[in-house]
Amino acid sequence: MSRVYNFSAGPAVLPEEVLKEAAAEMLDYNGTGMSVMEMSHRSKAFEEIITTAEQDIRDLMNIPDNYKVLFLQGGASQQFAMIPMNLMKNRVADYIITGQWAKKAAKEAEKYGKVNRIASSEDKTFSYIPDCSDLPVSEDADYVYICENNTIYGTKFKELPNTKGKTLVADVSSCFLSEPVDVTKYGIIYGGVQKNIGPAGVVIVIIREDLITEDVLPGTPTMLTYKTHADAKSLYNTPPAYGIYICGKVFKWIKSMGGLEAMKERNEKKAKVLYDFLDQSKLFKGTVEKKDRSLMNVPFVTGDADLDAKFVKEAKAAGLENLKGHRTVGGMRASIYNAMPYEGVVALVDFMKKFEEENL
Repeated sequence: MSRVYNFSAGPAVLPEEVLKEAAAEMLDYNGTGMSVMEMSHRSKAFEEIITTAEQDIRDLMNIPDNYKVLFLQGGASQQFAMIPMNLMKNRVADYIITGQWAKKAAKEAEKYGKVNRIASSEDKTFSYIPDCSDLPVSEDADYVYICENNTIYGTKFKELPNTKGKTLVADVSSCFLSEPVDVTKYGIIYGGVQKNIGPAGVVIVIIREDLITEDVLPGTPTMLTYKTHADAKSLYNTPPAYGIYICGKVFKWIKSMGGLEAMKERNEKKAKVLYDFLDQSKLFKGTVEKKDRSLMNVPFVTGDADLDAKFVKEAKAAGLENLKGHRTVGGMRASIYNAMPYEGVVALVDFMKKFEEENL
């Protein structure tokens, strides 16, 4: 069977070149006579893999020297607890609620202190990003938390909130490495890699050094202390070695494509094809306010649940996979991450045009 166009929200499409390279090295990585899956994380060969991966992401994102890059496990969801455990010195944090994941993060943080929900877009099913230029930031807040790109709802912060001097913490799982970013604006920028960077099982945390201390909440497990992992260079325990190896290959691929500026251009070009069609379609419509649209996740509906189901089924038969929307939005969602080729989006729009003609 040939490869399909995979619009899954995550685990998601990976660059074909990366998969082919990994396949070629499956039995013998770089003359070691073994797979990366089989090698010791203490070996010279793996040390080189993780060191190179870290250097490449530093290059791509221009990460300053006073930030650590940690390759961790437990996905973004484990960070929902790890962040307050390590950062909530005053036991107060402000959360901006723009979707399911920010909501879950805020709920988890409540186990450790007072959580102020200082802005939300829940009133309109998270179809927009609230104005964050002048928020009631709490004087004693340890940090302000956002989910920067909302996978389910297809919204993206185009401007970061004015945190009034407080540390900004951002979950960037679904927009990681999709465009240039100024790391210095964040205290922590983190994300699960299974959407835009690699296979499920790795979460990358980029954290400013002054936030890494021994002064964590009482009872914080050793494994959930940033200092543990920072001091051990992400090798305190066995890391998700194979996942890190694939991430490293994706970093190299992004570099070969021209870096984050080139990725942004490429992503804007792809998204434009789909959004332009949605804006003039008589059958389909996007669910997000134009100014807040994500380049990565594009939800759309016909307004008729049966028709939506028919679309998803026929699209699958046409080699367009994983287009069913999240149950909270319904309809469809096309996730068009870095590795989704332009041709894939064109194929989707061509199919949508045909479906519209047949079903109007």
